[in-house]
Amino acid sequence: MTGGRSTTKLALIALVGLLVMPALALAQDDGPRTAWGAPDVQGIWDFRTITPMERPEDLGDKAFLTEEEAVQREQAAVQRDIELWEADARRTEAGGSVGGYNNFWMDRGTRVIGTRRTSLVIDPPNGRLPEMTEEGQARRADGRGSFSDRIQDSYTDFSNADRCLMGFNAGPPITPGGYNQNVQIFQTPDEVVLLTEMVHTVRVVPLDERADLDESLAQWSGVSRGYWEGDTLVVETANFDIDRNWRGASANMRLEERFTRVDADTLEYEYTVTDLDTWVAPWTVNLPMVRSDLPLFEYACHEGNYSMETMLTGARADEAAAAAAK
Repeated sequence: MTGGRSTTKLALIALVGLLVMPALALAQDDGPRTAWGAPDVQGIWDFRTITPMERPEDLGDKAFLTEEEAVQREQAAVQRDIELWEADARRTEAGGSVGGYNNFWMDRGTRVIGTRRTSLVIDPPNGRLPEMTEEGQARRADGRGSFSDRIQDSYTDFSNADRCLMGFNAGPPITPGGYNQNVQIFQTPDEVVLLTEMVHTVRVVPLDERADLDESLAQWSGVSRGYWEGDTLVVETANFDIDRNWRGASANMRLEERFTRVDADTLEYEYTVTDLDTWVAPWTVNLPMVRSDLPLFEYACHEGNYSMETMLTGARADEAAAAAAK
């Protein structure tokens, strides 16, 4: 009996698939296209979301929220913003809390991604990043930056984000975080250009099957090559500069990004990170982006490193104290 039910169930699934496939094909054929016939992925795309990168451990194997749960989380995010906006100002404390950006500057979003997944990570199936190797853990722990208890001796000890060389959500890969969470995409028959609002990072992705650069030529955003796979734009990137220190990744990291225009207002963005020197297995994120009619802001990040002198006063004070002790 069990085998009979399974056979019947499989037959029904196959039948539904046959009925749905023509509809999906029709939807893609009717999707926006450029004047030269390629799928049109241009526009400004908003990737804000309150869906976490990793599935919270207390959700176990729960991969999707119910509609009611998603609404509750979105309402809670709105209420949290209201409470923070209306909260009284708090003074910083010498030797204690030095404060940070208040909520006026934050733009985390208030929506759960449309699929209502409990995490952006879709592989591994548990919705969490794979275990890191010992080498990856060491690189991550050695990450430079202002968010640590170390006194930085030189400007080179600060992260690329501290120095405004790279944005923390600019990618690649593009990852939600903080504010300025938009990317604008431009197309020509031979290239795709991705401009992130954060630190106005620009990536030019050639589509002309040109050869890869030599592995010794590393760049902050890596070296990208793109091609069309049906209606999906695939972008493969390597040659990442090790000093960018993205999540502790190694110079051998390989990235595959996939952009698919699902409908007029949705661009499905999915990427897979492969770096066995850092994680014991590849991992994949799915992040649907929403079309925005608003323009990008011109991003400015303490231009000229005006604050760097202050950020290094701790090291200079230690040096002065050591000299005086001698």
